[in-house]
Amino acid sequence: MARITAQDAQDAQPAEEQPRAVGRASVSTKCRADGCVAIDQLHQAGALKLLFPRGRPPVEAVMVNTAGGITGGDRFTLDASAGPNSQLTLTTQAAERAYRAQPGQTGRVQTTLTVAEGARLTWVPQETILFQNCDFDRRLRVDLGSDARLLLAEPVVFGRAAMGERLTSARFQDRIDIYRGDRRIYHDAIRVRGDLAAALAGAATGGGLSAPSGAMATLVLAAPDAEATLDWIRAALPSGGTAIGGASLLAPDLLHLRLLAVDSFVLRQSLLPLLDRLTDGGLPRCWRL
Repeated sequence: MARITAQDAQDAQPAEEQPRAVGRASVSTKCRADGCVAIDQLHQAGALKLLFPRGRPPVEAVMVNTAGGITGGDRFTLDASAGPNSQLTLTTQAAERAYRAQPGQTGRVQTTLTVAEGARLTWVPQETILFQNCDFDRRLRVDLGSDARLLLAEPVVFGRAAMGERLTSARFQDRIDIYRGDRRIYHDAIRVRGDLAAALAGAATGGGLSAPSGAMATLVLAAPDAEATLDWIRAALPSGGTAIGGASLLAPDLLHLRLLAVDSFVLRQSLLPLLDRLTDGGLPRCWRL
């Protein structure tokens, strides 16, 4: 008779589900009767927290993922709203990290932003770093009032260059939809899987760079005066070597920009001056740390 050891019995058991991080937060702002902008409503639960630094223009919210990153099975949801004639800036405490995921398990982040008439919302999270074997899906929807203003920047880093990491196996899905009223004015969708390092080395994805693309940023400005920014933004863009970029006016009130760089450090060198000027020097301090 075969002898069954304790280790054999343990190996025969199905793998237990690992703990998953779940976080949800919502915040809204209002313009009070005295003209000051203040928090209207605030809710936070689980692994997603919002901090409000003192001495900053109203209202600046810093998102903190207390789980330390995102892996397969994690779920995060954020709802943020700038009420009529108010302002709201949202950023992250540090770069977000999409870690290795178990097969068939996807980490998901769902963000919904609402900007009312006469309001301004600035969405400038720091970089999202994709790790080897990550499986990450994020969705962002923005609903704008008729004359609402939006500045949106989303930087992504493909692996940790300083550690020699190459993403030969990863899955990343990203979708951004912006609506003004009932009309969708912007749609951007990215779906990459498998050997990202090889895909990023292609002429269509990293052409003009001195090395394969290792970082990317998407920037969208939706504002009545967006057209007036096109010339100076194009003049400030890198044109090759370690970084390259392009800006297009999709409509008189809608500008889109894409930056590619060999790594995150070079990406920041191009992105920060643009964000500084577009925010009139009001870029969150955590971007400087």
